[in-house]
Amino acid sequence: MHTEYLTQSKFDEFKKELEYLKTEKRTEIAKSLEYAKSLGDLSENAEYHEARNSQAVVEDRISHLEALLKSASIVSSHSTDTVAVGTTVTLKRESDGSKKTFTIVGSEESDAAGGKISVRSPLGSAAMGKSKGESFSFETPSGTMTYKVLDIE
Repeated sequence: MHTEYLTQSKFDEFKKELEYLKTEKRTEIAKSLEYAKSLGDLSENAEYHEARNSQAVVEDRISHLEALLKSASIVSSHSTDTVAVGTTVTLKRESDGSKKTFTIVGSEESDAAGGKISVRSPLGSAAMGKSKGESFSFETPSGTMTYKVLDIE
């Protein structure tokens, strides 16, 4: 089992979702199953099969969240001289000079469009431990990419 990096707010969000699934959602599905059983013949009962599928999806999500929260390491923004989980880094792509700013987060919080990249992504893992002014490269399907660290917050 690997460590999953989460911000405190994301950890709290997952914890709240887990509580909702274990209480309200399980109860809701149990009621759906009881209703579907009351309709008779389970072999051709679409409501029953739908409720069973919903139950499987919810139980799967509960298992995932429990494992995730158990292995989570809470990170916070902090001042550092090197790129680490929780830092915001401004990078310049050497090939075209374009600049982008990203926050390095755990894989559960990654959202490239929102400026959050996973520590396990090729770019995120290559940037880890780098200092301001340092260049680094990594392989992508379209070739080698080289970036320079402009700023770390």
